[in-house]
Amino acid sequence: MDIFYKIRYVRYAGLLLILCLSVIIVPVQVMSDNTITTETLPFTTKPVCSGRFIAHDLDHTTTVAGGNRIRMFEANGGGVAINDLDNDGDLDIVLTNQAGMNTILWNDGHLNFRTERMAHGDSRAATIVDVDGDGRLDIVFSRTKTAPTYWHNEGGGHFLREFLPGIGKPIYAINWADLDGDGDLDLVGATYDASLLTDFGQEFLLSGNGGVYYYENRNGQFHLYGLSTNAQALAVALVDLNHDGHLDIWVGDDFAVPDQIWYWSSTGWQPVKSMAVMSHSTMSLDFADINNDGQNEVFSTDMKPYNGDVQGEKVLPAIISSINEGRNLKTDPQVSENVLQAVGDFKNVASAEGVDATGWSWSGKFGDFDQDGFLDLYVVNGFAEMSTFPNLPGHELVETNQAFRNTGDKHFVPMPDWGLGSARGGRGMSIADLDGDGDLDIVVNNLNSPSQLFENQLCEGSSLEVDLFSQDTLNTRAIGATLILHTDVGTYYRDIKAASGYVSGDAARVHFGFPKTAHLQQLEIRWPDSHISMIDSPTINTLMKVTRIG
Repeated sequence: MDIFYKIRYVRYAGLLLILCLSVIIVPVQVMSDNTITTETLPFTTKPVCSGRFIAHDLDHTTTVAGGNRIRMFEANGGGVAINDLDNDGDLDIVLTNQAGMNTILWNDGHLNFRTERMAHGDSRAATIVDVDGDGRLDIVFSRTKTAPTYWHNEGGGHFLREFLPGIGKPIYAINWADLDGDGDLDLVGATYDASLLTDFGQEFLLSGNGGVYYYENRNGQFHLYGLSTNAQALAVALVDLNHDGHLDIWVGDDFAVPDQIWYWSSTGWQPVKSMAVMSHSTMSLDFADINNDGQNEVFSTDMKPYNGDVQGEKVLPAIISSINEGRNLKTDPQVSENVLQAVGDFKNVASAEGVDATGWSWSGKFGDFDQDGFLDLYVVNGFAEMSTFPNLPGHELVETNQAFRNTGDKHFVPMPDWGLGSARGGRGMSIADLDGDGDLDIVVNNLNSPSQLFENQLCEGSSLEVDLFSQDTLNTRAIGATLILHTDVGTYYRDIKAASGYVSGDAARVHFGFPKTAHLQQLEIRWPDSHISMIDSPTINTLMKVTRIG
C-alpha cells in the first residue's frame, strides 16, 4: 500500500531508574560452532513466596459498544501479547479492546507498569514480532472488520501506524513464522466467517473475503496464497505435524466446521483431509512437549462442564445436545470437549489425562508453573451473550478458570490451591516471567472486567530463561527455533512461538523449569534454518542471551 496512515505514539516521559546488575559473561562452549555469543544475567527480582498465585488488576478493560448488553460476536473478547518492546530486559504487555482503546503496559520492573492507550481498538488478536527484521519488536493487531494494523517500532517507545504491504483482507486469527525458509517472517491468517456474515452480509463472503490465507513475505511485500475459501477460525497453530522438519498449519474452527490442516511441501501446501479426532468448536490451540519425550502434543479447547461447574452443568449439556443433533457421532471426528493428542499419533488422550472438561473454554496454554520439569496447563473460560443465556443473571455463564499440574505420569490434576480460579470471563491469555524472578506469571484479558496479572509465588524448583537473537536473518528472534535442555534428571524441549491459545501472542523468551537438585549439562539450540548450537553447563537461575552472529 502506497499511502500509510501514520500516527505517532510517544511514551510518557519520565526518569528511568536503572538497576545496576552484575553481568556474568559466560565463555561460549559449543561443538564446532563459533557463530554465537552468550551473555548470562541474574534474575532481577527475588521471589516472594506465598505458595500460590496472587492476582493483580491491570489498567485495561475490554469493553463492547453495548456496555453490559453483549451481543453476538462481541462476546468473543480479545487477546493479549507479551514481549520486550523497548529492549530494557523487562517484558511488556499489549492488550486488545473492542469499544475502547488498545493498551500498552510498559514494564518498569517489579510489576510496576506505565499505561499507554493506543488510538484504535476494534481489535481481536495481538502479536508482537519483528516484522521488518530491524531488531525492534513491532505490534500487529487483527481487526474485527478490516485488515490487520501494523504498529512499527521506531525505538524509544515510539510507534508509527502502518498497514502490512499486500495484506488487505480482514483476518481474525493470525500467526507468524519463517515458513518458506528465506529468513524473514511469513504470516498465516484466517477469517471468522460468522462474524463477517453478521457485519457485511453474504455478498461480502462471496466476493472472496473469507477463508485461510498464507502471506509469503518477499522483501517486505506480502504475497497472498489462498488455502481455503471459508473458515470459522479462532486459532492458528504453526507446528511440525509430520516430523519432516518444517512447520505445518493447523487452523482451529468454531461451530461445525472441522479444523483445517495443511502440511508443508516443496511444491506447496498440501491439505490434510481429516484428523481422526478434533474439538467441535475449537477456540484455542497450543502445542508443547508435555511428556519430555521429544514429541509435541497439541491441545485444543471446546466447551464441556467440569466437575463443580454449577452453571455450566445446567446449561452446557443442552447446548452440546443441540450441536450433536443430526450428527453421526460414530463417524464425525469432532467431539464437544477439549482434545489432547500427540503429534504423529493423533489419539485423543484428554479424558485419560484429566483435561477434557474445563467449561466454556477460550485460551488454554502450557507452562511449567511449579518448575518441576513438566509443563502444566491453564485454561480461561466463561461466556456472556444476551441471546445465548437470556435467563442467566447478566446473561453470563460464570465459571472459574482451571489450572492443572502435570504429575509427570501422563496425568494432570486440578490445582485450585494455586489461586488461579478467577471467574471474570477470560478470553485471551499469555504466560511469561513479568517480574524477573525466574518463574512464569500469567496475564488474562477479561471481557467487561479489568484484565488480570497472576503473580507466581509458588517458589518451587529452579529455572533457566533464554533469549535468542539472530543477526544474520530478518527473523531476529528466531521464531520457530527449538531449544533442548539436557540435565542429569531429564531432557526438556521448548519451541519459540509467535502466538498460541486464543488470539494471543507469546513471548520470545523461553522458560525452563526443573528440580532444584538438577545439574544442567548442555543447552542445544536448533535454529529455524536447522543449524545447531551447543552450549555447555548453563548457569541455573539466570537469563541467558544467545546471539547468533553468522
